[in-house]
Amino acid sequence: MKGIFKGSLFAFMGGACITLQGVANAQIGKDIGTWQAAAVTQMTGFLMAFLIFLLISGRNLPKLNTSGIRAVKPLYLIGGAFGAIVIFSEVTAIQQIGVTLMISALLIAQLCLAFLIDSFGWFGVAKQKMKLPQFVGIGMMIAGVIILKAL
Repeated sequence: MKGIFKGSLFAFMGGACITLQGVANAQIGKDIGTWQAAAVTQMTGFLMAFLIFLLISGRNLPKLNTSGIRAVKPLYLIGGAFGAIVIFSEVTAIQQIGVTLMISALLIAQLCLAFLIDSFGWFGVAKQKMKLPQFVGIGMMIAGVIILKAL
């Protein structure tokens, strides 16, 4: 139960930060441009992650695990590059359809891709059998976005 609570807390925190980041990026994008906003956001994200890394590791900085990095498949090492596309897409979508619809569409896209990854066991993930409730859930989310858009 502790793991579910902690995992849910981090998921909610991540979701809130995605929304806040999207709004901030849209404003930055208006001032300096969309790809520039993506670059600034990636840079500040790197700096924040590096600062947290330094704070957590304290004075005893661990050595860079080069053998560990070499063991990672190259496809996974470019995972951070997806962030630039995420930021560009969010900024553009917020400017076109607003924050609420952007987040709704983003969540549906995430769920659909996660559904496929689980169903087919892509990227080394254990296959999960999808049943009717999962299909209904995604359908209800799509219906919700359609209703939200209609209002």
